[in-house]
Amino acid sequence: MGRRRRIYLLRHAEVAYFDEAGRPLPPDEVPLTAGGRAQAEAAAAVLRRARFDRVLTSGLRRTVETARLVAGPQAAVEAWPALREIAPGRLADIPEGELEAAFLGVFRGVVAGERRFLGGETVDALLDRVLAALDRLLADPGWDTVLAVLHGGVNRAILSFALTGRRQFLGAFEQAPACINVLDVDGAGEFVVRAVNVTPWDPAYLAGRTTSMEELWSQYRPPRPGP
Repeated sequence: MGRRRRIYLLRHAEVAYFDEAGRPLPPDEVPLTAGGRAQAEAAAAVLRRARFDRVLTSGLRRTVETARLVAGPQAAVEAWPALREIAPGRLADIPEGELEAAFLGVFRGVVAGERRFLGGETVDALLDRVLAALDRLLADPGWDTVLAVLHGGVNRAILSFALTGRRQFLGAFEQAPACINVLDVDGAGEFVVRAVNVTPWDPAYLAGRTTSMEELWSQYRPPRPGP
């Protein structure tokens, strides 16, 4: 059996994508919230004994901030734009009657490649760039342990490939803020998935049972007060 290398695959910590009125904020620039920084610090405590040969991010602010909190300010943080999150379209272009389904149905079941994320990028386009970047990483023999701080959709694409060995997108992998996934991979590209969606800041998942997309929907369309 060949040597296995390890990828610690994290989702960035909590950010706010909408203001208090439900208006979308520029997603590429949103910083971590105070709660998000605490989540990242909890992940850092769990990973404190790990030694990272490389630290990868998408280059978006929320991944870079999380990576620096987890790996330490001295870490050389790389930006891989191909690993940015699946891009949404303009919410204003989605018909009113289709908005809720667009939010809540996008990460359910085996997602078709032609499915668009909130009217924007297709799953196929996401898989094209993410799997090419994964190939590029695995082709480099110069690392043993990588920290990759990425995004919910990107992580689902990587986890789906690692589990199935195929170009497939399994939407039901929940990816909570600052969660840790642990993947080992050998020289033949065969993966062992050791952990998925581990949340050091809430190890028993007591915070609730909503998904990340359900949370986004509630922020965009907060419950209206009754009569």
